[in-house]
Amino acid sequence: MKKTFTVLLIILFFNSLSAKKMPEWVERSNQIAYEVMEAQAKFAPEFAGQAGVDGYDEAIFDLKDNLVERQLQSSRDILKKLNSYLSKEKDPRVRQDIMIMIKSTEDNIHTIQVNHDKVLPYGNITGLVFAGFNGLLDKQVSHERQQSALARLRKYTGKADGYDPFVKLAKKRLTERMNVPGLIKPFRGEVEQYLERGDIFINGLTELFEASDLSDYEQDLKTLQSQLTEYNAWVKETILPNTRESAKLPRELYELQLKNWGVDATPEELIKIGQVAFINIRNEMIALAPLVAAEKGYKTTQYREVLELLKDEQVTGDVLMDEYTEIMRELDQIIINNNLATVPNEPARARMASAAETAQQPAAHLDIPRLVGNTGEYPEFIVPKIEQNEDGSWPENDYAFRAMMWTLSAHEARPGHEMQFTTMLRGGVSTARALFAFNSANVEGWALYAEAIAKPYMPLDGQLYSLQARLLRAARIWLDPMLNLGLITPEEAKRVLMEDVGADNKNAQTEIDRYTFRSPGQATAYYYGYEKLLALRAMTELKLKKKFNQKAFHDFILAQGLLPPDVLKASVQEEFIQTRL
Repeated sequence: MKKTFTVLLIILFFNSLSAKKMPEWVERSNQIAYEVMEAQAKFAPEFAGQAGVDGYDEAIFDLKDNLVERQLQSSRDILKKLNSYLSKEKDPRVRQDIMIMIKSTEDNIHTIQVNHDKVLPYGNITGLVFAGFNGLLDKQVSHERQQSALARLRKYTGKADGYDPFVKLAKKRLTERMNVPGLIKPFRGEVEQYLERGDIFINGLTELFEASDLSDYEQDLKTLQSQLTEYNAWVKETILPNTRESAKLPRELYELQLKNWGVDATPEELIKIGQVAFINIRNEMIALAPLVAAEKGYKTTQYREVLELLKDEQVTGDVLMDEYTEIMRELDQIIINNNLATVPNEPARARMASAAETAQQPAAHLDIPRLVGNTGEYPEFIVPKIEQNEDGSWPENDYAFRAMMWTLSAHEARPGHEMQFTTMLRGGVSTARALFAFNSANVEGWALYAEAIAKPYMPLDGQLYSLQARLLRAARIWLDPMLNLGLITPEEAKRVLMEDVGADNKNAQTEIDRYTFRSPGQATAYYYGYEKLLALRAMTELKLKKKFNQKAFHDFILAQGLLPPDVLKASVQEEFIQTRL
């Protein structure tokens, strides 16, 4: 009963926010942003609905003929409309938002064109279908919206009037350009991994529908699962032989990936930043490890061995998520007691993922709700599923010991991602700043910065693992570009992650997969964005001197939404520093 009452309070709280009158300039900016979102929604309606565009819950991905040409034309039409709005707009804040949307659209056009010209298309269709249903059948989504899953099922299977089976269109899109010379083929390791996980996604669909209150879906779901199973067999027979052995990307494509993640630096610059940071952070760990060892009574003072001993203190079973909840409560108190930032009224939440969700996203992450038209959905910290061994024991896991939980909770919950997105939901940030300015550098940069401001108040073992997490991000910013430029082998990169950083074999391999084919370039954004924020804070402190207040600074940063680093810097200078001087 207490839990139900708490949930009702949260829903009422968010409903009051959505009903709150927005400033006139935000409403005008949001109207323009919604036009852009609607134009994009028709190509990926499943994710548009999750983002907050209404009317697309029954629609499915557009894989019809001339897809690229239609995407490009739609983006060009939007770009023309945005430039027209910009020429007439007088309010500098709305102009700023329109320019964010223009840049996002221009980047989208460039990315579509380059990939069309250079890359043979491939996609994890089974995972894509699962992700769409996973978002729609989330427990926070209303039953009325969830009903749309039944219509979506019939469209995927081809049973709905005017629709071909989704897998039939996918086969056509993946093979129509196979004879074009010079296109970069899919990486074999990527295709093999998706095939290995295919059954997990297919079985995960059953779990999603059974957990919902829907009925009369069984036959259509069985048809879709049969089609996806046959499709994966087709991929193994047709696509797998037509793959490349090396994950290495051409420099042009890798630099495009970096830009799309918000990283405006050359691979060589990233390697230099990362390697210097790596050595400095490692030296801090060497100095801190003896203090942790003395506190714990360990005989060794070597940081790698201390990390391993701390990892042995595993928390297993149902108690694990209770432990995360308790640490998140303690972090809230740390933030309040030390005036780090304004803590939201409602508590942060965490849960363990299903097996299919873990296959889709094997790392801990924040599940972000609709930022547009939010009706009570809240951000949720997701811990990957930990499976019990057949003999009843539990495997050692990097997500299941208290020393590590401090930093992971600070990153994913508070003062990291969860606070970032809850503040946007609560504060009425414009859609342009919540969605169109969204990139990994400004999102992950804040979360790594959040770890750093919380670290001094953690217990010593938590501080050591906070440094280990920062060491990993420093490793990413040089290993990722070196792998993609062919300057280091996957085997050597994995050795660095296991021996120097202290990752276990499973997580080290997940890191290598991430750098090479899951999302090349993305992992560099953490430390890159973190350094940008540190530089911005340093500039602000030096200018304001005794007038600097970190709580006010952090609240201001969060209130801006997800501005690009250069735009955020200008806002800090004009609206934060100047008003205090």
